[in-house]
Amino acid sequence: MTVLVINAGSSSLRLALFRPTAEGLVCLDEQHHGGIDEPAPMLLKQFVDSTDVNEITMAVHRVVHGGTRFTTPCLIDTAVEGEIERLIPLAPLHNPPALAWIRIARRLLGERAAQVAVFDTAFYRSLPEVAAGYALPRGLCRRHGIRRYGFHGIAHRAMWQRWREIRPEVGDGGRVISLQLGSGCSITAIDRGVPVDTSMGFSPLEGLVMATRAGDLDPGVVTFLQREAGLNTEKIEQLLNRQSGLLGLSGESGDMRVVLNMDTHDARLAVELYCYRIRKYVGAYLAVLGGVDAILFGGGVGENSTQIREKVLRGMEWLGVELDPGRNKKGIGKEICISAASGRSEVWVIPVDEAHVMVQEALRTVSSG
Repeated sequence: MTVLVINAGSSSLRLALFRPTAEGLVCLDEQHHGGIDEPAPMLLKQFVDSTDVNEITMAVHRVVHGGTRFTTPCLIDTAVEGEIERLIPLAPLHNPPALAWIRIARRLLGERAAQVAVFDTAFYRSLPEVAAGYALPRGLCRRHGIRRYGFHGIAHRAMWQRWREIRPEVGDGGRVISLQLGSGCSITAIDRGVPVDTSMGFSPLEGLVMATRAGDLDPGVVTFLQREAGLNTEKIEQLLNRQSGLLGLSGESGDMRVVLNMDTHDARLAVELYCYRIRKYVGAYLAVLGGVDAILFGGGVGENSTQIREKVLRGMEWLGVELDPGRNKKGIGKEICISAASGRSEVWVIPVDEAHVMVQEALRTVSSG
């Protein structure tokens, strides 16, 4: 039995093959493709050609938005596909490629392979009402499903799950702030395994500054741009999703590695604003949790940028959060504790293993069905 993992981002694709064994899950192969403008069936075909396609009995897909209906993983049928498609307006960058890859996998693998969807939003299904709600008319919100859904749930769960394995003696996992910093960025407050708040909301646009997404924004800016700049809905969505964030601030790139090496005022401001927004959320979630046992950094930026981690946590010693500079410099792309021994809270770099969590979820779904 082999499980195929298809983790599609807005412009990237991560593929993996796993085999369940008595000792646990074994990763047979994995690939990462970036800069994908549209799903390309050949990428998947070339990847699965490395194994006997008849051995692939299951394909598991990451789907960003599951709305209020999909709060647990599920087997994909035509009704599920239809609901994923219906939710495209809430995740226009992510649900379309996920749906396309589901259909590509079905054509390639046929009906013999079960297809399972694992939803990013499912991790946040039990957000407290005060964290999930917006101060809009209640009837309007109920009619249109307007609430804070939360995203990157698979990544945040993977970080928390690994933290539990590292520090099993911390009761129920304690209080954790996890940061997923990549092309998309989010932060989550987790109290003993239960998410109590998160930065992304109704869509993956809310919260932190991202590669090309604006993050938190006064809604008045949107109506102003409609009225004064003559931008229609499509152009505003394009602006907020693809032309803002680090790219909009720096004027050149949404790649943090590029921006950090640019010697311009705009690039320096982009980095400072990016880190400042994260610091504000860390402070807010320290208040929400009443303190923290661990802060976890994951994602491409979180796992590899020593500068960003240092800037984010600088000056938080009075809160018990203190980096060890030497350990922080060593923490590039590997699991490591980077906090000083004198700090009250631990800080860890934890490479995010979404694929492992997705396979676990899919196997449970199929076995229970």
